Amino acid sequence: MKQQIRVLGFDDEPHEKHKKGNVKVIGTFFRGGDFIDGVLRTEVKVDGSDSTKKLIEIINKSKFKPQLQAIFLDGIAFGGFNIIDIEQLNKKIGIPIIVVIRKKPDIENIKQILAKIGMKEKIKLINNAGKPIRIGNIYVQFKGIKKERVKEMLKICCKNSFLPECIRTSHLIAQGIYFGESKGDA
Repeated sequence: MKQQIRVLGFDDEPHEKHKKGNVKVIGTFFRGGDFIDGVLRTEVKVDGSDSTKKLIEIINKSKFKPQLQAIFLDGIAFGGFNIIDIEQLNKKIGIPIIVVIRKKPDIENIKQILAKIGMKEKIKLINNAGKPIRIGNIYVQFKGIKKERVKEMLKICCKNSFLPECIRTSHLIAQGIYFGESKGDA
């Protein structure tokens, strides 16, 4: 696999629990883990259901799309419980999706919380994403790509942390926008 594979990573800005409104979602285009080539921005509703649609729109309109070999997401949800349908995202953009999770998620607890707060319909999206698999220091879920290829991409795209640079950079930018300065915990 080439070291300069084109990837796109997304992360959302921090948000306050129980606060309604929108959160910004930042995407950064990278060549492997070495060079940033561009930035995207959209917004999604806190605890809404528009994240999949918004990602499809912004990716399909991007001039970088023809070069992309994978989309990395920092978690399966933005803005709290605005859960991304990674199967639908993969189908509508035709590019492999890799969800990166820093710590092992308690899927059953998340499902119970969703049911308790009246968002039971979102449990299907979590189930469709598949069981998180540990690769190195992180957990991943993926669609449109095989596990061995995910491992290869992570080796190329993770340079300064266990996260791919495209996610790490999106995280730093999102924090900078929200707080006025990034916290550096990516």
